[in-house]
This record gives sequence, C-alpha cells and structure tokens, in this order.
Amino acid sequence: MNGPVRTQRAGVLRIGVLGCADIAERRMLPSMARQPLVEVTAIASRSLAKARAFTGRFGGTPVAGYAGLLERDDVDAVYLPLPPELHVEWTLRALEAGKHVLCEKPFAARLADADKAVSLARERGLLLMESFMFLHHSQHARVRQLLDDGLIGELRLFGSEFGIPLRRDAAGTLRRASTLPEVAAYPLRAAQLFLGPHLRVAGAHVSPATAHGPAPAGGALLTAASGATAQLAYGVEHAYRSGYDLWGSQGRLRLERAFSTPDEHVPVLHVEQGGAVREIRLAPDTHFTHIAGVFARAILDREDFTPHTEALLAHARLTDAVEQAAARPGPL
Repeated sequence: MNGPVRTQRAGVLRIGVLGCADIAERRMLPSMARQPLVEVTAIASRSLAKARAFTGRFGGTPVAGYAGLLERDDVDAVYLPLPPELHVEWTLRALEAGKHVLCEKPFAARLADADKAVSLARERGLLLMESFMFLHHSQHARVRQLLDDGLIGELRLFGSEFGIPLRRDAAGTLRRASTLPEVAAYPLRAAQLFLGPHLRVAGAHVSPATAHGPAPAGGALLTAASGATAQLAYGVEHAYRSGYDLWGSQGRLRLERAFSTPDEHVPVLHVEQGGAVREIRLAPDTHFTHIAGVFARAILDREDFTPHTEALLAHARLTDAVEQAAARPGPL
C-alpha cells in the first residue's frame, strides 16, 4: 500500500494493536473500548495464543506476527506498545504499509531516527503521534491555568520525579517493570509542557548497572530561555513517586500522581503561599480514552498533523541531548 486506507464505517477509525504489552492490556485497550471514535479490529502478537487471549477480551481478529497485521485492509492505524528498542523499526514499517501510528513513549532516543520517521509520515500524509497520555488529563490544564493566572508569580523552577519499584514475577524473582527511558520520558515531557519545547541541557547523569539491569536511575538539569530551570529525577528500582512541583516568585504548587493516574483518581493540588498551605481538589479524568480520541479525531477530521510531529521531534531532540550529556565524563 502506498497511502492510508479508507475507514470502513464513517466516523470510526479502525485500529490494529501491534503487540500485547502490559500497558495495552491494563490501560489502553480498556480505554479504547470506551472511545466511540475507534474500533480495535486486530491484535498481533508473536504468539497466536496470546493474540487470541487479548481479542477474546477486547475484540478484533488475532494475528500471528506483527507483519501480518500491517497487511490487513481492515486496519487504518496502528497502536504500537512494543518495547522502546522496537519503536522506530515497526513505526517505519507501519508507515510504509500506509498506516497511521500512535506509538508509546519514548518514540526514539536519537533525533536522527525521529527525523527519518517524521519525514516518511509527512511524505505519505500519515499521522505519527507519540502516546503521552498524561498530557490529556485535565489536571495539567488546571495547573497551566493557575500558573498563567499568576497564582505563584513568575515560574523559577520546575521539579519532577518518576520512580517505579521492582516487582516479583510468577517465580518470585524481582524484576523491573519498565526501562529507564520509558520512565524518564515523563518528567522530560512535563518539563517541556511548562517551560516550552526549546530547553537546554545543563547536565545529566545515569547510575551504574545493578544486578537487575543497566542504568537503574538518572537525572537531568535543564534551562529555559526565561531563566527558569528544571530538575528531574527518574528510576526503575525506587519507591514509587510520580509528581511535579512548580516553584514561583510568590508561591509553590505541587501535584502528586501526575503521570500514572487511574481513571478514578481524584487529583489534589497543594498550593503554598506566604507560609500557608491549601488544597485544590480536581475531578477524575480518563486520559487514555482522551488520547485515543485525539488521535482518531485528527485523522477522521483531516486535521493538521504538524503539531503532533513537531512535539515528537522536540522530545526526541531533548532525549538525545540528555543521553549525550549523561555519556560525557564528569569532572574529576
């Protein structure tokens, strides 16, 4: 196929899922079932039995192997929850097959890979979008509004941390639930949300490998043109943390459970001003369902795809710069 296929039913985007990952099973597929703009028509796995287990719960046709899903005429777009090291390869293959792509984060660690994929998507008239679902939770829009309204004055510092503990598998062995790039992507993207896409990396680090794998932790110091800075920390062998705070000239605002937010979670903003602390309670929200809708609506309504690809490029540019800074030897 040399271009995007047409949708079979007006107003519905037919999605094929490329891989039976944990995030697809726990969050994205149940959320897509609640999104009227999408229909899951196929789910692929290297194991046909696993694909059948998923389609038995979420619908669609089971497919053995990822390549087979890309050949299907009943798939307009692909949701790609594969491990980060497979993102670029299978995104390029999906685009070559004429499919729009919603890819889990981080799309690519190197800017050159992101450039290649975005160029192909633009050439084919296809949407390539990075699945930062947390951006579509209303709690962050509320934080942005309070910041713009001057609640804490001029923003001086953005701080964020995301840490995930080790988990025991069926055999009782401790294993990592995610890779460091998957976890680091959240604070990095949140810093761009509040400080803008053009951040400079002042410094970065990664910790030495442990018995559970390489690079268990990292951090970065970023600066914005405004003079504000970002201090970020992330890890995959840590007690759970998932939040950010904004420190301004006249106060401070803190949000816990900023990233891995359950649909039923009631967000609470902690505001510090003049020595007093108060809470602002917000409504729960369904950010996975929202991002599926944003992706589908952009395609079905033939919106401009440029903001999505520019955001993907900006994040790849920052990720690339952070990795390069972390790889440079520090002072003796």
